[in-house]
Amino acid sequence: MPRVHALDPPGSTGNTLATLPAPSGRAVQAALPMTADEMRQRGWDAVDVVFVTGDAYIDHPSFAMAILGRVLEAAGYRVGIVSQPDWHSADDWTRFGRPRLFFAISAGNMDSMINHYTANRKVRNDDAYTAGGRIGSRPDRATLSYCQRAREAYRHVPVIAGGVEASLRRLAHYDYWSDTVRRSILLDCKADLLVFGMGEEGIVEIARRLDAGETVRDLRDMRGVAFALGASEPPPDDALTLPSFEDVRDDTLAFAEATKIIHNETNAYNARRLAQRHDRRTIVCNRPALPISQPAMDRVYGLPYTRRPHPTYTEPIPAFEMIKDSVTIMRGCFGGCTFCSITTHQGRIIQSRSKQSILDEVRQLASDPGFKGTVSDIGGPTANMYEMKCTKPEVEAICRRQSCVHPTICKLLGTNHDPLIEVMTAARQTPGVKKVLVASGLRMDLAQRSPRYIRELTRHHVGGHLKVAPEHTDPEVLARMRKPSGDDFEQFAERFVTESKKAGKKQYIVPYFIASHPGSDLNAMIDLAVFLKRGGYRPDQVQDFIPAPFDVATAMYHTGIDPFTKKPVFIAKHLRDRKLQRALMQFFKPENYVAVRRALLKAGRGDLIGSGCDALIPTTPPREAIVRRRQHANQPLAGDYVHTVPSVAPGKPAKRQSRHASGAGYRPQRKSTSAPRPRR
Repeated sequence: MPRVHALDPPGSTGNTLATLPAPSGRAVQAALPMTADEMRQRGWDAVDVVFVTGDAYIDHPSFAMAILGRVLEAAGYRVGIVSQPDWHSADDWTRFGRPRLFFAISAGNMDSMINHYTANRKVRNDDAYTAGGRIGSRPDRATLSYCQRAREAYRHVPVIAGGVEASLRRLAHYDYWSDTVRRSILLDCKADLLVFGMGEEGIVEIARRLDAGETVRDLRDMRGVAFALGASEPPPDDALTLPSFEDVRDDTLAFAEATKIIHNETNAYNARRLAQRHDRRTIVCNRPALPISQPAMDRVYGLPYTRRPHPTYTEPIPAFEMIKDSVTIMRGCFGGCTFCSITTHQGRIIQSRSKQSILDEVRQLASDPGFKGTVSDIGGPTANMYEMKCTKPEVEAICRRQSCVHPTICKLLGTNHDPLIEVMTAARQTPGVKKVLVASGLRMDLAQRSPRYIRELTRHHVGGHLKVAPEHTDPEVLARMRKPSGDDFEQFAERFVTESKKAGKKQYIVPYFIASHPGSDLNAMIDLAVFLKRGGYRPDQVQDFIPAPFDVATAMYHTGIDPFTKKPVFIAKHLRDRKLQRALMQFFKPENYVAVRRALLKAGRGDLIGSGCDALIPTTPPREAIVRRRQHANQPLAGDYVHTVPSVAPGKPAKRQSRHASGAGYRPQRKSTSAPRPRR
């Protein structure tokens, strides 16, 4: 039965959430229903919105389905959650009956292809967003399957796509796993509307306007949405025209130019509407949604989350175990790193919660009987951008700069760490809290502007190890990344060690570096390996560059040129070259000896083989290297390149989705059944 809600004006300007009830004093409620029985226990005969997600349902504000579901609930709507459905049929899409308003579709907190595959295109061993960490609980390109099943279940119910996967694929994009330029996801998933970026404002406005009798076509005036025009519909007159799909598919220079235009139109205050032709149809991408206000942030994070997985789960969910005792204090990032999607998804404008809102959540956490006394992280996309913003709003409104901190920190950027220090101090002084740690990545160039922050951090908020991300040491590679110089890391590390000694603590920095990033060749990686040896760093994990859709670095990888300068960029595309770069970052491991030696000889750096102080490997291979080489020779086909997924029929053995199956499999474009290798 329809219910009438207050309706914001069309094309909302960011005030939709202001009408939600204030969070103070709200008691925790049961998780949103996942079954028809749970729906009926609430006294509902139907739901207004069915939210379909590729992740396990965790009612915690670190997960999109929890935030969006609770925001809709607070706005007065009945929401059912369909988590990790069996996509082989539409049955799971009908469990609540016909939704009164729409299906909300998301692949989950990650792009499903990145969730499934490593940089070497091998199947990952686990899925952090699934109970038990099992793989195969969602399909590749989950947004496509989920939208199509929703359409099959109820033909005339609007289908709204959103989340990271949909956001980053809303226009023509390079897809690393098929090594092709793919068209907008809208044309493949056939959603009526795509909400990109953070979706709280958008999903509430959609619900209210559909509830008031508008059609899904009426919603095309909203900020933060993209949609596909029909073949006979002309593109809007006010849209900035991008090179067409056919042009960017066939011409790398056109792809680079499209990337440049798209990323120049990401500031919500001055971005223009974009249009991109796909054959006879046009994809229209409206201006990004405006950043939400601090009161709106407080309302969103103050909603009555249980902060736990849905009760039906009996196995631990790795992602939840990692963040269950964390507190998000802000969103957005003005770093603009070319390999990162945070800026393009959450926006460049920092949106921060109030100190009171943060402390309310810390107190709620401390009152939980299962809480052990340690807040595992207090941060966000970065640990130290809380309440930082441009000091000249009139300049911010017209700025098209890609990064506020590269090549230098903008003189108009407010970098005061005092509000953050106050929040951290108050949080650790909360009764029941023994320790508050900072586990989010730290922006070192900003931190060095506040000696007080570094002092507070080292004395109170480091659990023995501090994560930082210098990413590389080569100046050209760092410039391609939009990261500060290598000297920045060394200066910060020196200050960190000094302050740790003053505090009487033995603490260590854990630096993260990326292998095979555009611009990084063997010589650059060898220099990085020498730097690691001199500094005594031995990375336990190595991050390989993965070309995620929409990123600037991905455009470099695909085209071999910088989209903004149009200058050529070195790209390590072959798997063998990427393996050499990866091995150099862990030169100290005996099993990497052969690969490191090959890399050094290939680069003409035989001087680093031997017993010199900078030598990376000895002249004689260790026994482990010989054993490893023999094992590798005997197992050339080891490793899965396809998923094992549940069988459609209960009780039958699991099916293996393989490239041999007609019309099935996760790598359908492979033409050979020989030993797996990348297509390029």
